[in-house]
Amino acid sequence: MHDITRKIAQEGELVLLYGQDRKTFIIRLKSGSRLQSHKGILEHNSIIGTPIGSTILTHLGYRYHLLLPSWDDLLRNIRRSTQIVYPKDIGYILMKLGIRPGCTVIEAGSGSGAICTAFTGMVMPAGHVYSYDIRSDMTNLAERNLTALGLSDYVTFKTRDITHGFDEVGVDALFLDVPAPWHYLMQAHAALRGGGFLGFILPTTNQVSTLLTALENLPFGFTEVEEIMLRSYKVVPARLRPLDRMIAHTGYLIFTRALGTDESEEE
Repeated sequence: MHDITRKIAQEGELVLLYGQDRKTFIIRLKSGSRLQSHKGILEHNSIIGTPIGSTILTHLGYRYHLLLPSWDDLLRNIRRSTQIVYPKDIGYILMKLGIRPGCTVIEAGSGSGAICTAFTGMVMPAGHVYSYDIRSDMTNLAERNLTALGLSDYVTFKTRDITHGFDEVGVDALFLDVPAPWHYLMQAHAALRGGGFLGFILPTTNQVSTLLTALENLPFGFTEVEEIMLRSYKVVPARLRPLDRMIAHTGYLIFTRALGTDESEEE
């Protein structure tokens, strides 16, 4: 058998506390701090130095499992002032846009920083993300969220109207999470490298139709429109069945590629 050394919780690290009632907390460990939960107090000093996967007790004897958070956990717990894009969509977006370590990526529509978090976590340590939003309250919130996750070195936030284009050129991928993306297609094309990936998320079919019409007359090709459904199941072996609620439509995903001005795809 392999001797696997157990990871130890370190000061400054983000950890996930999973309770008996399935309620969770994500905290950054800091010596001298404490978590005051509905089930008692947990001193950070009692967590620091404890092996990940251990069970820890509050002063009332309530049990929490000490775990490392997944990207899904982090995104679901992000501070938000707008509806975030769901992890079910974000994972697919990462794959379709070809985002990998070392990529340079632009997003327009910082929101609360959920997509930016996923992009940044994927491109680091050698890549970079540039996040644009016209509203300063959005870029400020997204920046605070990325800073709290320790990702701020890999992203640059810009409070600006993208009507006049992006500062960056030759980027690998660009994602537009804005209400009327057809107004910014040539700005996106100018920023992308040849063959670069362009993605969108839109809530309604009429918006998708308007976007597709605009794409037909511009140097883009290999366009796809998709939608992702996610069905969860009750985790009870004797009563395995779908949950009553389902995360169904959250948005239409559109993907296309930047082509040369004489290479537009012919239908």
